[in-house]
Amino acid sequence: MEQKLIITLAIFGVLILPLSAYAAVYDVSQHGVQNGDITNALLKAWKLAVEAPTESKVLIPKGQWTLKQALLAGPNKAPIEFQVEGTVTAYSDPYDLPDKKGEWWIGMNYLHSLTVSGGGIFDGNGKVAWTKNDCHKNTKCLSKRLPYNLSFNFINNSLVKDITIKDSKYFQSNCISSNNVTFQRIKISAPAESPNTDGIHIARSVNIKVLDSVIQTGDDCISFGDELKDVLVKNVRCGPGHGISIGSLGKTNQEKDVTGITIDNCTFINSDNGVRIKTWPSTPSTLKVTDIIFTNLIMQNVSNPVIIDQEYCPWNMCSLDKASLVQISKVKIDNIKGTSFTQDALIFSCSSSKPCQDVQIGNIDLRFSGDPKLGGATTKCQNIKYVTTGKQNPPLCVKTSAPKALPK
Repeated sequence: MEQKLIITLAIFGVLILPLSAYAAVYDVSQHGVQNGDITNALLKAWKLAVEAPTESKVLIPKGQWTLKQALLAGPNKAPIEFQVEGTVTAYSDPYDLPDKKGEWWIGMNYLHSLTVSGGGIFDGNGKVAWTKNDCHKNTKCLSKRLPYNLSFNFINNSLVKDITIKDSKYFQSNCISSNNVTFQRIKISAPAESPNTDGIHIARSVNIKVLDSVIQTGDDCISFGDELKDVLVKNVRCGPGHGISIGSLGKTNQEKDVTGITIDNCTFINSDNGVRIKTWPSTPSTLKVTDIIFTNLIMQNVSNPVIIDQEYCPWNMCSLDKASLVQISKVKIDNIKGTSFTQDALIFSCSSSKPCQDVQIGNIDLRFSGDPKLGGATTKCQNIKYVTTGKQNPPLCVKTSAPKALPK
């Protein structure tokens, strides 16, 4: 009898072991919500999750919630799932933040094995802030201190999926100094006229993926800063917005190389640009941009579907006296089709000091969607060394701003 009891308990113990290791759930609504404001409750729940020795979950349940600001920091001892099912809305005053220096509304720092999920909405409530933002034409603007909606910094081996990010006061989200992070099935939205509402800004990171997402915003759908390696953007729909941009780069001498960015199977709809690389002139920066792939892209009434701009100088905030010293090389452009709102469907304005090298251009089929009296789509080429395969419509570099046709 005793032996049978031991065997039974042993079997029972095996059965309950997975249950004892199951994630603890910290429901924010059970931690002191005040008049719908979850600021303190979220911080309390997060502290418990970070200190938990086994996998845990922080839950924002369905409902309407407000949040002043929250820094959700690690290091965490075990995996954390941040499951947001409700709508979390920021306060409208862009400067009424507990942390005056915080450039984030919700910051997630120094974490590993993080999952953000749940189908919920992060609403930055940015309408008031947009009226105070003139950074697009004023280098000393105060709005540089406006908060991002979601800010991911020093994040490793993590997944952000199935959430909506909308109406940020500044960038909708960023991913900085991180490794092996995937954004999947993300919906990002803001009005086309909302300034500096980049969808996802990525810099100083390795192995970042943005997959199966829809981004409609007032600035770049996705923007890339310096010191990047191995980034994949696939199955993303962009527009309205300013397209997907590598850069701007080269403004400061501290910037580091960018290598291995692939934009694949994406659709651009009524966006101000498609895919582009942009670098500043007249700076000492000598970083390199290499191993870039733009492939399988559909353009629907897009201005500047493909553009390399090494004279990027918005609102004349720089000098064009000296050419950019940023070297762009090993760029592959293939299977780009659709319609261009601008007659110049492809623009390659490369540096006279550092011409674009080893550019491979494959099948291109872009038609001008404007007034047919102006003629068909055209290209502009300057300081680019390229080879072609397949067919190109419009023909490459027939119309060129260079004194003579450039050698291939």
